[in-house]
Amino acid sequence: MFNKSYQLLPQRDSSAPRTPGLFVDSDSFTRPSYHKGLSFDYIPNVSQNDFTDSSQGWLSWICNLIVIFLVYICTFATFPITGWFVLKTVPNYQRIVVFRLGRVCPPKGPGIVLVLPLIDQWQKVDLRTRAFNIPPCQVTTRDGGVLSVGADIQFRIWNPVMSVVSVQDLNASTRMTAHNALTHSLTKKTVREIQNERIKLGEYLGMDINEMTRPWGLEVDRVELTLGSLLKAPEESSSAPLIMPPSVPGLEGLTGPIQQLAMHFLSHSGRSQLQQENSITFTDELSSAPQAVITTPGSVEELLDGVKLLLSETLVHQVGACFQFDITSGDGQHHIYYVDLSQGSGAAGVGPLCQEPDVTLSMSDSDLLAMFQGMLRPFTAYTSGRLKIQGDIQTAMKLEELIKLIKK
Repeated sequence: MFNKSYQLLPQRDSSAPRTPGLFVDSDSFTRPSYHKGLSFDYIPNVSQNDFTDSSQGWLSWICNLIVIFLVYICTFATFPITGWFVLKTVPNYQRIVVFRLGRVCPPKGPGIVLVLPLIDQWQKVDLRTRAFNIPPCQVTTRDGGVLSVGADIQFRIWNPVMSVVSVQDLNASTRMTAHNALTHSLTKKTVREIQNERIKLGEYLGMDINEMTRPWGLEVDRVELTLGSLLKAPEESSSAPLIMPPSVPGLEGLTGPIQQLAMHFLSHSGRSQLQQENSITFTDELSSAPQAVITTPGSVEELLDGVKLLLSETLVHQVGACFQFDITSGDGQHHIYYVDLSQGSGAAGVGPLCQEPDVTLSMSDSDLLAMFQGMLRPFTAYTSGRLKIQGDIQTAMKLEELIKLIKK
């Protein structure tokens, strides 16, 4: 420490083998000047549990031993008092990283850990799995489409020492790295590939993030992509339809149960239309009129009469639930109707059910007619507040089997 002049830190060997990520250009790893923007030469080889520091001179090593020995004597001489400060309890899911006289030591814990006063600086590291989400962001795909995509990521720390000494703000760095990897990887894919290979792309993205975060002692366990709305159709669309949520004003970037509800209804509608034509065009039911005119009942009572003609044991077997409709007419009056598809050949009528309904749907009479006519999609009515559902959403989705029969 006293007899050595300043020397440059040794650089990383550029000839060492490196494994590129799945979405990273492999040519960039062959360049001699490539160092991945990281320099951990000041850190001992902690990944193999080797904490020896060969740069420490013999004079510095002797001074450290003398100081540590004196601190030990003072600590044990006043142990009843210093015991409250030097003994730390570490649970199984945590480790303590100690810097003794500025040099990192092996992680300590679990159990009771001795931390010396004055010369030890310590930091707790949580080893449990944590999660964060990448908010939906606009991604321009390879075929010219613009898609709103987010991700849910789970990660954990596998090396507590590297997570402390390698990066200053681990959470912020991980979020930024995951966001950049997401946008960079999806720009090399088409809209159809993102739709059809969502799970596989999530696995590849996790491997790609691990490639960049492994020097930080962090490992990504799971990455799940959340597909939002298709903001712009691709320039060259293939023959098969794109089953993607439409761009409804104010509803971009929906996730969770509403996103699953959207994908359910849109996937069914896309498959039924695939049998009729080779392409599909998304429209906004809130602002545009339907392209096809279908002869349908003009009142709820006429619609109910048509439902009674379609009741069958096959429909009851497919649905297996009873529904109650709380309908508000244009003059402000409230009417109750029911469709029982839980037993026998089914039943439909006016008034409340004798039993507790599985799902109660509240909406206006005009929206009910529009939904059964195909002019209003259930997802659009639900997300815009025009349809209120009390009960299980998955059970409410089964009502679409009846809507299909009425459309025919």
